[in-house]
Amino acid sequence: MQSALCTGSRTIELRDVARPIVSEGNVVVRVRRCGICGSDLHFFQGGFPPPAVCPGHEISAEVAEVGHGVTDLHEGDLVVVEPIVVCRECGFCRTGNYQLCRQMRVLGNALDGGFAEYTLAPAYALFALPRGVDVELGSLAEPLAVSVHAARLGGIRMGDRVLVQGAGTIGLTAITAARAAGAGEVWVTARHPQQAAAARRLGATHVFTGSNADAELSAATDSAAIDVVIETVGGAADTLNEATQLVRRGGTIVILGIFSSVPMINPLLLVLKEIRLIGSIVYGRTAARADFDIALDLLVRDPVTFRSLITHRFGLADIQQGFVTAADKTSGAIKVSIEP
Repeated sequence: MQSALCTGSRTIELRDVARPIVSEGNVVVRVRRCGICGSDLHFFQGGFPPPAVCPGHEISAEVAEVGHGVTDLHEGDLVVVEPIVVCRECGFCRTGNYQLCRQMRVLGNALDGGFAEYTLAPAYALFALPRGVDVELGSLAEPLAVSVHAARLGGIRMGDRVLVQGAGTIGLTAITAARAAGAGEVWVTARHPQQAAAARRLGATHVFTGSNADAELSAATDSAAIDVVIETVGGAADTLNEATQLVRRGGTIVILGIFSSVPMINPLLLVLKEIRLIGSIVYGRTAARADFDIALDLLVRDPVTFRSLITHRFGLADIQQGFVTAADKTSGAIKVSIEP
């Protein structure tokens, strides 16, 4: 089969490799769609070392073969993949906080991922696509589940005013997650016109963009307190320092962005304002339902708006161009989808 590999800065190559062999408790899936994530762009652009395996973790797929002991999945089932493999035995796993398992491995990072014709996943990591969600839309479940998890950790309450820093896919899905959690207002910072437009479609009440965005945002918070900030930018941005200044006393900052350098932050402000600073990684199942389940429910509610986030589509043979397009926001890209 064909499988992608990042072989150097800004270089994705296809290779012929053996199709994965099904094993007990696991499932071989035929990848139908896999989205290019911001974290994929980090290694593509040289910010982090590339994985030694096939990348890609925003996977929707069709069950191709089931291993021994798998009884609730069948060939032809359409699914999305929660792309983490855990021990399922430690205290974190038993309480639904499996995202904190010390043995956690991520498809597309430590294990082969979805930029391939087929991949292998644990049966417990597969979620059936609900009626009204096709394979293309289903590939958005993973980034949306990331945002659902962050909104839950941030403790967003009814009527809260939430600021989302950044309007990439995670920032945009955070708008929906915050609204679903009860936020009365969601403010968003966006660097590019297509991001600002998408933020408004998804329910942002204020969008700050352009050269005066920082000044306008600072002025707006003088009379309107921000209860929760969700940081989604990362990289070398000064967003955490800005967040501590903008959030209200006793407010919360949730960090989703992947930082490539140690960010500046004023610890005195954390103390004086009693700010809660929370890190959020992937998704879990500590509430009544898995974050992935909630994400799929949200996709069912508004499939047209969510589908508009997928701005570009490429076949696996053109994955190099797909990555180039995703990395260049002047292309109008928000989510670039790969179809093996």
